[in-house]
Amino acid sequence: MQIQWYPGHMHKASKQIKENLPNVDVIIEVLDARIPYSSTNPMLTTLRGDKPCIKVLNKSDLADPVMTERWQHCLEQEQGVKSLAVSCQQPATLKQLLQLCRQLFPAKAKSVKGIHAMIVGIPNVGKSTLINILANRTIAKTGNEPAITKAQQRINLGDGIVLSDTPGVLWPNIENRNSGYRLATTGAIKETAMQNDDVAHFAAEYLLSAYPDNLQQRYSLPQIPGTEQELLELIGRKRGCLRSGGRVDMEKASKLLLTELRAGNLGRITLETPQMMEQEQEETRRIQAEKVAKRAARKARRSPKG
Repeated sequence: MQIQWYPGHMHKASKQIKENLPNVDVIIEVLDARIPYSSTNPMLTTLRGDKPCIKVLNKSDLADPVMTERWQHCLEQEQGVKSLAVSCQQPATLKQLLQLCRQLFPAKAKSVKGIHAMIVGIPNVGKSTLINILANRTIAKTGNEPAITKAQQRINLGDGIVLSDTPGVLWPNIENRNSGYRLATTGAIKETAMQNDDVAHFAAEYLLSAYPDNLQQRYSLPQIPGTEQELLELIGRKRGCLRSGGRVDMEKASKLLLTELRAGNLGRITLETPQMMEQEQEETRRIQAEKVAKRAARKARRSPKG
């Protein structure tokens, strides 16, 4: 599944981020702790250059804690990157973010200018809720759907830190098909850009492989089914997602699985590992190289001979 979802305000936001970066001391990139790689915007990585970056793994209360630690170690291998695992459901964890900003720039924190931070992230990673908690007041609009924030704004957090908020930005074309599925699974992409049953089959296949015990406990399964189709049918029957004649309504069963996964009802789950991402990155590079070769071949065929 290749997802293309790039509203006009996102293109505008990308330009604004690039224009404002020279005035920023540190970038705070909010990630979804369940999908740290897939919720990273590679465009932002390119834009920031050597600018210090704090990668905030939000929703860590929903993610597998062992995998979160592995991801933090992996992310901090990149030059200039620090990481924090936080949860907006546990506001005290967010105070560590301000402390880290001050540790990175102790002199600026005490100066008149203060520390200028820019907060960025793809839609629906909890960025607006995080800002409201840090500011101790409602500043950013929040909602359980992507693309709520539409414009940049500056927020004085006090204690020498000024924050520039930006709209959630997805990159124009998600090349890694599995990343597209994971973004859809966590709700980072509007449902109009995907099919619930398609996404649920992807999620079910992964859960059967990585978290079978969670499924068995949540849905009181007598045994682990062999396929994602069987799993969704079992869930549908147990939860009454039925049509006339006793047939399972796969759309309802799919929606139910995705809703419960997003809410954390299946337990603390991470949908990707650093090792998986290394393999998928290699596959993405291979696909991109093939595309370049095909374009070159088409261009050569169109060129006049002799």
